[in-house]
Amino acid sequence: MSKLLLLAALALPVTAGADMTPTQQRTVTGTAAGAGIGAIGGNAGLGAAAGLLGGLLFDHSGQVQDRDGFVAGQQRR
Repeated sequence: MSKLLLLAALALPVTAGADMTPTQQRTVTGTAAGAGIGAIGGNAGLGAAAGLLGGLLFDHSGQVQDRDGFVAGQQRR
């Protein structure tokens, strides 16, 4: 049963991400991956929370890098 839940948690971001923003995609992916890893370790809720935080931090980092690259490109003109 837990293998089925793990498979469903990992498949959800793949099937549901078509009409989502990049931030939403990263958040859902992080949450699902965290829940899957947490389920293996025995605490899916804590894993999901950690995955959610990780997905949000990863997204924020990407946004900062994109913004910094844009500003650097503008300054070169």
